[in-house]
Amino acid sequence: MTRHGKRFPAGRPVLTVLAALGTLAGAALTGAAPVAAAPQATRVAPGVTYEELDIPAAKGTAHAHVLRVDLRDPRVRLGLLHPAAVAAREPVSKLANAQGAVAGINGDFFNISEAQHPGVEATGAPVGPAIAEGRTLKAAVPVGQRFGPALPPGTTSEEVLGVGADRRARLDRLVLDGGVRAPEGRLPLGGLNQYALPVGSVGAFTSAWGAASRVRATCGTDTDRAAPCSTDTHEVTVRGGRVVGAADVPGAGAVAAGTTVLIGREAGAQWLRKLAVGERVGVRYRLVAAASRIPYRFALGGYPVLADGRPLPGLDGSVSAVRTAVGVADGGRRVVLLALDGAPAYRTGLTIAEVAGTLRSLGAEDGFSLDGGGSTTIAVREPGAAGATARNHPTDGAERPVANGIGVFSGR
Repeated sequence: MTRHGKRFPAGRPVLTVLAALGTLAGAALTGAAPVAAAPQATRVAPGVTYEELDIPAAKGTAHAHVLRVDLRDPRVRLGLLHPAAVAAREPVSKLANAQGAVAGINGDFFNISEAQHPGVEATGAPVGPAIAEGRTLKAAVPVGQRFGPALPPGTTSEEVLGVGADRRARLDRLVLDGGVRAPEGRLPLGGLNQYALPVGSVGAFTSAWGAASRVRATCGTDTDRAAPCSTDTHEVTVRGGRVVGAADVPGAGAVAAGTTVLIGREAGAQWLRKLAVGERVGVRYRLVAAASRIPYRFALGGYPVLADGRPLPGLDGSVSAVRTAVGVADGGRRVVLLALDGAPAYRTGLTIAEVAGTLRSLGAEDGFSLDGGGSTTIAVREPGAAGATARNHPTDGAERPVANGIGVFSGR
């Protein structure tokens, strides 16, 4: 383990939780991985502490790195760690240091590979919605186009964890509400800066997307990520409220500020072909929260595992892995960021059911699962250090570049 700049051998945790279990079988049945009273924690910044602990689980001991964040402290806030573009990736520690965070963990699942579509490059863009500093970056891809494990029953790719303008963390669902208006009529917007658009829809790409190719947005279907790319596509560029260009093949390269690129597939492509250069076109979009009327300052995708202190029905209790998750407590005033260690001694990790139980044992009322495996990273800036460094052992041996993450910021 890493602590205060020192590297300790795997298998010798710095801080150990002696969790008294009746039997591991009992823990597996309930989905819980009980955690005893928290060990002594390291103060990272006002309202932010870091600790390490062992979690007995059905398939072996998991080692966890935990950040506790008290949002009641006005000096502390959470925000989205993200590269300069939606379609880009960077390691968590680099993102944290570039944005001045004292700590951070990896975030949403993302478009990591495209083996099924020869010649099409993975974009690195996240699956779910994303909001940074109150600014909408992107909406969610169709459920069938997700990367990551199967969702719990009744959940969608629009699930988010976020913090509102009221400084409270909460779980919610953010739905895209948008449209394109032209003399030919109006059409609902099917996507915003997404690596996958619904079949038959039109999606908008803004300067937030980046320079990655937009071809991937027309590949797969709403139910099959591996389905072939559409052969019926069209792209229209809108600047200053007018059409300034068009093409039948989605392009690449940065989208200029004040410009929107509309991409259609199937019926959406046919609608866009009606638009002529010089024609007036209006594009609007916003993310609508299903549960809260409070504007979000930051939000990112994943999926819920715990609600009101109860694990969601249907959580997987058989597949163990290295995980990253977030717990929300005290009505959103306190947050627990959890990242498991990927060292060989602990690589069996936890099942999703055990993650829900662990978050509950750590005091969370609601819980949210993020990307795991090789993406799992927790970075912390030690007192007096110039920047944050990874505190866990990533399973790949080094930090994996990720699409986004949760940053912990302190005004001290």
